[in-house]
Amino acid sequence: MSLITLNLGKKLESALASGHPWVYRNHLPEHRLKTGDWVRLEAGKLSRIGLFDKEGAIAVRLFAETSVPDQTFIHERVKDALSLRTFVSNDTNAYRLIYGESDFLPGLVADRYNRFVVIRTYSKSLESILDDVVWSLSKELNLKGIAWRTERGLEALWGELPPPELTVMEKGLKFIANLYEGQKTGLFLDQRENRQTLRGLAKDKTVLNLFSYNGGFSVYALAGGAKEVTSVDIAPAANADAERNAEINGFINHKALTADVFSFLQDYARDANKVDMVVLDPPSMAKDKQSKFAALRAYKKLNTLALKCLNQGGLLVSSSCTSQVFPEDFKTMLAEACQDAKVQAQVIHEAGHALDHPVSIAFPEGRYLKFVVLRVLK
Repeated sequence: MSLITLNLGKKLESALASGHPWVYRNHLPEHRLKTGDWVRLEAGKLSRIGLFDKEGAIAVRLFAETSVPDQTFIHERVKDALSLRTFVSNDTNAYRLIYGESDFLPGLVADRYNRFVVIRTYSKSLESILDDVVWSLSKELNLKGIAWRTERGLEALWGELPPPELTVMEKGLKFIANLYEGQKTGLFLDQRENRQTLRGLAKDKTVLNLFSYNGGFSVYALAGGAKEVTSVDIAPAANADAERNAEINGFINHKALTADVFSFLQDYARDANKVDMVVLDPPSMAKDKQSKFAALRAYKKLNTLALKCLNQGGLLVSSSCTSQVFPEDFKTMLAEACQDAKVQAQVIHEAGHALDHPVSIAFPEGRYLKFVVLRVLK
């Protein structure tokens, strides 16, 4: 295979040495590369090999130091990623297998749902290695099928397509996953350990779960002995899923409301309603650095209102998946929300995403999820 070499100049040598897997378009000299081409990038005494994409700000995703990755190389990367997931307990069969850059396969994620795997790629260039990833997963795991989630829908890459609805287990609880239309690849797997934390805090509490999606936090709260749980989401389909997930686990003390959460929370606080626990898990609120401060203002408004809805000693379970908002930004926002709500609070727990979402030390962008539990004192 002929390999085009591009010289980035010595000033980018430290960037290559850092191990960060992205090279931005504005750092490349003129070239005639096509999407999916392997390219050698040189800077000073260093060289790295990556996949080129003509679309987007990220021009090259780096994979190797010396030679173009072949099937054996990809297989070893996949096996290494799978070896980390051996901690997953027998009561869980839905979890992340490959977490892109942090598992050194940049731009590609793979999630397991029982005996099916769903892959998502975040660059067309990744199609160059897709067959090797699929082959590796099919060799290493006892699967029924591997599918590729794209804008067109779900495409079979190996074996069977999953059914439209698939019941999976998480910490012994049942969830219905829609791998065709559900968020991410079907479920929010990154919050699994945080849901388990909430489970241990929910006994005898009244719980308000906002931006509840399919009721993941609600089901865990019910499993933890919550007295009553209300799920609120703007999407009727999500609320229907939340109701079904509560039902298939045998819980009856749950209700789902379809409403805009901002408006609902304003009315709830205005009417002086109180609960023992409020869960806030909104969708990402910023697509770029420019919208970070608008996102923080929205988070502050939500958290201030939520704090006003808590009984003495109540718990605010607050989360953010906005990558542009860093952990210290998030905690500063929470402190300001407490001040505006005129409450004292203690941080009793702080975490990120689940253990199947490792973070490469050279890729801090991989740590996007913030999860904080506050105990509120009036």
